[in-house]
Amino acid sequence: MATLLYNNRPSLRPSRALSAMLADMLQAPQTTPAQPAPAFTPAADILETANGFELHLALPGLKKEAVNIEFHDGQLVISGERANPAAAAKEAAATATEANASDENKPAVVAPEAPAAPKFRRLETNYGAFSRSFRLPDTVNVKAIGAELTDGILRVTLPFDTDKVTKQHIEIR
Repeated sequence: MATLLYNNRPSLRPSRALSAMLADMLQAPQTTPAQPAPAFTPAADILETANGFELHLALPGLKKEAVNIEFHDGQLVISGERANPAAAAKEAAATATEANASDENKPAVVAPEAPAAPKFRRLETNYGAFSRSFRLPDTVNVKAIGAELTDGILRVTLPFDTDKVTKQHIEIR
């Protein structure tokens, strides 16, 4: 005698509509926002070494002139701005068009065409203004703070102040 199994509980059976919806959602390309966010927060790593702390901020594509580091009232503030390449390409194209329109009275000079600005299909990198602040402990020597920007990583060294006593064992007499 053969045994027939039948699932008579419809709540346990996946519906075709749900399966079709999930398949559509996973196969459809993700849409990109029309405008990137006007600000972002760069990723930071904080390390403690024998000599002090090290702060690493991920700032790919930025030049050191675009970053500002300040210390005020116990806080280290790192700020700056990363220009959006899509906006920069539009501004460059608009400037070139205005320059060509203003030169109507001058004789035409054949110049090699500038390559067309790339059309961004997807932007996953963050652009815009950024600011990060870190409260520093009293053990940091503020006058000896150093910073270096290489390979898209901002390395800020925060050495310990050797003159300040932070821990001491007191012997009982």
